[in-house]
Amino acid sequence: MSFASEVREELCQTLPERKCCRLAECYGILLYCNTFSKREIRIITENLPFARRLPRLFRRTFGLEFDQDPDLDQPGKHMFVIDSPDKLETIFRAYGQEHDSLAVHVNFGMVEKECCRQSFIRGAFLAGGSVTDPDKRYHLELVTSHRKVSAEARSLLQELGFEPKDAQRAGSSVLYLKQSDMIVDFLTMIGAPLQAMKIIQAKMEKSVRNRVNRRVNCETANLDKAVDAAQQQLTAIRSLREQGRIDGLPEKLREAAQLRENNPAATLSELAALADPPVSKPAMSHRLRSIIERSGQ
Repeated sequence: MSFASEVREELCQTLPERKCCRLAECYGILLYCNTFSKREIRIITENLPFARRLPRLFRRTFGLEFDQDPDLDQPGKHMFVIDSPDKLETIFRAYGQEHDSLAVHVNFGMVEKECCRQSFIRGAFLAGGSVTDPDKRYHLELVTSHRKVSAEARSLLQELGFEPKDAQRAGSSVLYLKQSDMIVDFLTMIGAPLQAMKIIQAKMEKSVRNRVNRRVNCETANLDKAVDAAQQQLTAIRSLREQGRIDGLPEKLREAAQLRENNPAATLSELAALADPPVSKPAMSHRLRSIIERSGQ
């Protein structure tokens, strides 16, 4: 199951208690569904929890049944249709519009209360929304074929504290959010706090992985530097031996040279601990640098 499907499943667990909120949620569904016209309402969804919820929601809100109900036992897309003039008129009048003069836009009188605005946005997401798996990236969007509705929905979201971007895609109007914190707040607002927590968890896991990767990369870079330095030291020591100059070095440098030859993979700290007596890491580093300088490398 996709993350967007899990969000819808959580949103569909209960119906709004207040009649005004049910009306607002249905309003969002209608304005973001496949077809909302004078002749027909058509809602198509592959999401089974949403498909099961739709008939109950419309029954409790408008007191009517769909003219065409899909067989929910069959897989694939489920299509709900209302084309009866009487039923259409009942729905249009519920939103303050006459059947013969339907204008597809948001009647702000239906979403004056904050709870109704939230319900409207929930309906819009159920019918025309999507959200990407947070393990991949952060992206949530609402898509409708009605440009005016999209602009009005953007105003509603701004009143609720969100700043969505807008775009046009294949004849549809799109509102989208890309900030993880904003998506978390959005999902919590419309009634999916458990899925919102998954985004927070995914963000924390990404942060931990990034810190680990940075540390590994840093340690790898340091290791590469240490290997290069050890190789340079061994080359210098070999050069001094070939020149017959190794025995002429001060005792401390001869000891450092012998320790490096005997322990080519050892770190400076390990070489410093092997000295007799043990010395500090900076002291061992200074001795090896002196060997390199004397070799002319």
